[in-house]
Amino acid sequence: MTGAAHPSPRRALVTGASLGIGEAFTRRLAADGWDLVLVARDAARLDGLAAELTGRHGIEVETIPADLSTDEGCVAVERRLSAIPPVELLVNNAGFSLSTPFVRSSVEDEARLIRLNVLSVLRLTHAALGPMSERGHGAVINVSSVAGFGVPMPGSTYSASKAWVTNFSESIGQSVAPLGVRVMALCPGYTRTGTHERAGIDMSRLPAWAWLRADDVVAEGLRDLRKGKLVSVPDWKYKVAAAGLRHAPRRLLRGFRRDTRGAADRADG
Repeated sequence: MTGAAHPSPRRALVTGASLGIGEAFTRRLAADGWDLVLVARDAARLDGLAAELTGRHGIEVETIPADLSTDEGCVAVERRLSAIPPVELLVNNAGFSLSTPFVRSSVEDEARLIRLNVLSVLRLTHAALGPMSERGHGAVINVSSVAGFGVPMPGSTYSASKAWVTNFSESIGQSVAPLGVRVMALCPGYTRTGTHERAGIDMSRLPAWAWLRADDVVAEGLRDLRKGKLVSVPDWKYKVAAAGLRHAPRRLLRGFRRDTRGAADRADG
């Protein structure tokens, strides 16, 4: 965020705020003096985090326990995005992956993934951009993944959902930039958040050097937002990988994915 043009304190809304990259966003923003609106399914964990951040940084923290794969959850957050005091920064971080291949997965689980990873991002971005455009400032960070850079992952809808998030964010970001509003896709690689373990995905084959720290992902993402980037890929090795994935022949990518299919498809924590 630009900082100087906006009144203090600023207020950010973070979804998936109680764990992983979302929690790292809340801690970084709180340390920078932002008031917060925290959204996640676990009300008790949200309340504990809110009390900790308020006590440590003296900020205001609201909580919204909500399941964003449901209409009710999205409506609750949409209402807050339209309310006062205004939200200056929306971080759409909530999302998940399935450890079951598509042909063995249930339609219900796959639909829930699309509702959370895609539909909730669309709905909340839309809800935020109206008030932001009227005020002439504000920003949205949609947490995507390097898995979305044109890499069809065998049996998985996760990479397809993240390809949508990146394309959507880049497209909408171009359209609202003249209004003084920014939208950016944050596309990390494998990030240590505990998400893989909770999803039952075996990550033992992934080398240590491939892992990113959630705090580093957040710091680079916020720097890139200040620079006005539409897409942020934290860490030089994933920048190289993303560039290669965008231009490599599709046949080569399919072969690479077959060779590495034991690795998880959850890249953003």
